[in-house]
Amino acid sequence: MSGFSRRTLFGNAATLGMAAGSLDALGAAEQKSLKPDAPQRKLKAIFAGGHPGDPEYGCGGTIARYSDMGHDVILLYLNRGDWGFLEKPLESPRADRVAEAQNACRILKARPLFAGQLNGKSRGGPPACRRDAETARGREADVLFTQWPIDNHADHRATFALVYEAWLRMGKKAALYFYEVSNGEDTLMFAPTHYVDITATQTRKHDACYAHASQSPDRYYEMQLQAMVFRGLESGYKYAEGYIRHVHSPANVLPIGS
Repeated sequence: MSGFSRRTLFGNAATLGMAAGSLDALGAAEQKSLKPDAPQRKLKAIFAGGHPGDPEYGCGGTIARYSDMGHDVILLYLNRGDWGFLEKPLESPRADRVAEAQNACRILKARPLFAGQLNGKSRGGPPACRRDAETARGREADVLFTQWPIDNHADHRATFALVYEAWLRMGKKAALYFYEVSNGEDTLMFAPTHYVDITATQTRKHDACYAHASQSPDRYYEMQLQAMVFRGLESGYKYAEGYIRHVHSPANVLPIGS
């Protein structure tokens, strides 16, 4: 995709400059962070996924909480769901997938961004993704969410590789969290370190996921609903989304409290 580089992807935002506290104090500190009634500076949060729908299914409730609090939220999709003309010419380009993603972003009050890779062929490292890698370095965010590095889908692993490389090039200044999606089918061996209460935003997450009408939402949302209920049981909420925070990333950026 012409002109798409790491320098333009994650740019134009201040970095966190927050120091993580001790592991013992981390839970209490983050419990007080980003509550809806507490004044906070505007953050840039980027949720990356291999395909349209991945961030919505894995993080839709958290996305809605960030946007409701006035933060700048971007949903970055590595591809538009299109396979390329050689493999499945009848399915390219996937204008329907783009329209669905745009509708989902409107529901969540987020902005869509497409990296222009191909479904099933996403690449997260050089040389295939060199331009995307260079972009992420310049478009620094306050908090990054990416997919689990050992997900079964290759596009999910490519998403992790791209975002992780960007995070390293940004000097680890942003908070970095991993999310789960299609539990048991794509994401395995996922043990959250942090939870976000999405009880109040679960309905919007549902609507954003069902905006992807071409992608069998009845099947995939049921899988995610089971995960939301289970993570809620673990954390003491009705519905929750679980995340793994990279130990070297800044803390205090999750909207954890009710």
